[in-house]
Amino acid sequence: MAILAICSMSLFIVGIDNTIINVALPSIGRDLGASVSGLQWTVDAYTLVLASLLMLSGSTGDRLGRRKTFQVGLIVFSLGSLLCSLAPNLVFLEAFRMLQAIGGSMLNPVALSIITNTFTDPKERAQAIGIWGAVIGVSMALGPILGGTLVDSVGWRSIFWINVPIGIAAFILAGRFIPESRADRARKLDPVGQILILVFLASAIFGIIEGPTSGWGSVKIVSTFVIAGVSLISLLIYEPRRNEPLIDLRYFRSIPFSGATVVAVAAFGSLGGFLFMNTLYLQNVRGLSPLSAGIDTLPMAVMTIFAAPLSGRIVGSVGPRIPLLIGGLGIGLSSLALTTLTATTPFSWLFGAYLLFGLGFGLVNAPITNAAVSGMPRQQAGVAAAVASTSRQIGQSLGVAIVGAMLSVAMGGKLTGNLARASHSSWWLLVAFGVCIFCMGLIMTSRVAKSSVERVASIFP
Repeated sequence: MAILAICSMSLFIVGIDNTIINVALPSIGRDLGASVSGLQWTVDAYTLVLASLLMLSGSTGDRLGRRKTFQVGLIVFSLGSLLCSLAPNLVFLEAFRMLQAIGGSMLNPVALSIITNTFTDPKERAQAIGIWGAVIGVSMALGPILGGTLVDSVGWRSIFWINVPIGIAAFILAGRFIPESRADRARKLDPVGQILILVFLASAIFGIIEGPTSGWGSVKIVSTFVIAGVSLISLLIYEPRRNEPLIDLRYFRSIPFSGATVVAVAAFGSLGGFLFMNTLYLQNVRGLSPLSAGIDTLPMAVMTIFAAPLSGRIVGSVGPRIPLLIGGLGIGLSSLALTTLTATTPFSWLFGAYLLFGLGFGLVNAPITNAAVSGMPRQQAGVAAAVASTSRQIGQSLGVAIVGAMLSVAMGGKLTGNLARASHSSWWLLVAFGVCIFCMGLIMTSRVAKSSVERVASIFP
């Protein structure tokens, strides 16, 4: 349990950083003069780099040592957090958020790999992953309240301070309690594959965020999407030709594994869009303080705390279908309730929607993680877990990018105007994400899907 607690600390600081930054966005925007796209980059500068490096960090942990990689990540993340609090302008803030992400990429996939190799019994592993998922809910619950309190009393820079002592404590405890482990055989680096992934994600997200201001048909944006397409195609051609690719595309022959990837993108795309829109709505439209806005979103976080460990127990007992189906319904119905959002929508209606969203999001996390690591060889646990974590970050990056782009188009790139009405189309996008999760829950738990896991597991030694 000590190992699970230490690994969960890394998820806690990464999770709380995510919700805190959203609560602080309006204050950052006013202080640093940021537009909608500027606020998007404050979030996506972190998630983009994190998504790009997670698979490299996962394989690095398998190769060089999981505890060592985990500890380096804690130090880099803590240093990046401290520098974020000192950023003089938006450019420096985004740069230091990238440094945070480099450290963060060494935390969650490696920590999850440590958990996977510690809890070898499938039922115990599912329950441990459920507790791991509950930490997301705790961080979501504390993030808005703690962030709101700090922003109201000290200022937005203080939100980055709390990562430093937790990171240092986790570093010391990891050295004492976590045994070193690595894969039986070291895997080679894949610098070409890593560069292709980075170029693909960076160009795709850049095009989505900057498209509304630069023009979707402009040379810059069209060229950006062409680069993204070429990079993706090159990656799909290059990786299967390597003996030890950064990501073995044969993993995706497993229907549950591929389904978990899609569900992760949809679920965390919903979360990214939900946090981004609600923060702006509650503070800029309803005039709430950062602390009041954080308290108002507490129902979502509380339900996530309740649902995540419950989901782990259900997955360990009867499988992932029920949590996935209910989770998709929760996210979809919650978003549907907000498609008619106005400046005077009753708070009771908002709270009901937030409860549904928290229930749905809390239920889907354990099935995502369990499907990602089940049926894969334990020696490749770091890479398998990193793929799941990468999918989460890609989803969140896309959620913020697409929702922000839709808002930017509707509001002319500024934070003034009828934001509530402008958000309606974005909420419909989140409804579609919920429907996607529900459908994938049916597909990835079918008999055909289960047989595909056995076929893929037999491929790897």
